[in-house]
Amino acid sequence: MPGYLTKNESIAVTGVAQLQIRSLLDHQQFSDPQGDAERAGISSAAWPIFGLLWPSGLLLAERLALRPVTAGERILEVGCGLALASLVGHRRGADMTASDCHPLAGAFLTENLRINGLPPMKYGVGNWADATPPGPLQVQGLFGLIIGSDVLYERTASQLLAGFIGRHAPLQSEVWIVDPNRSNRAAFGHRMQDLGYALSDERIHSTATLTRAAYRGHCLVYRRG
Repeated sequence: MPGYLTKNESIAVTGVAQLQIRSLLDHQQFSDPQGDAERAGISSAAWPIFGLLWPSGLLLAERLALRPVTAGERILEVGCGLALASLVGHRRGADMTASDCHPLAGAFLTENLRINGLPPMKYGVGNWADATPPGPLQVQGLFGLIIGSDVLYERTASQLLAGFIGRHAPLQSEVWIVDPNRSNRAAFGHRMQDLGYALSDERIHSTATLTRAAYRGHCLVYRRG
């Protein structure tokens, strides 16, 4: 993979077999020789964010690992990055679709499926700002469960995400957002309320261990219908 360095990590998630995840070696990397990231509005500082494992993503994966798999239920992960939660759901037999706007997210997902011996999984480009009818490479259809982790980092992104959810969630649906106390949480909540969702706010407060840093945040569970 020219232009950046990667590493492999073994990730333990309760409820599934260990996963091997290929990620970026550090958070200082940038490679956009064809200008794909620039066209998607991704700055050089934000470019490596997709390719790192984040604490919120691990917590989301652990939550999904405990959820019963329901036949016929479609699940969408938004802003998936390395798609750890999607890989967990896919391994358990759920009908998963991962989505991100980063031009390399799909390639990293394909590689992580390969090194874990998993079959292909659905992936779609998730451009939250684009309300036009989706093209063949974009997220399409409705999903009974939409999940995401640490996606409320910008106020405008919070507003756009709510609109995207509104376009891809049926009347009866559920949304999970694991959030590390971002300040845009309230603005996103107002938008979700406008869409008819009721919020169950589950606080997360875990202490540090030998293998994990302490974490404080919320699991925002929105339901309607």
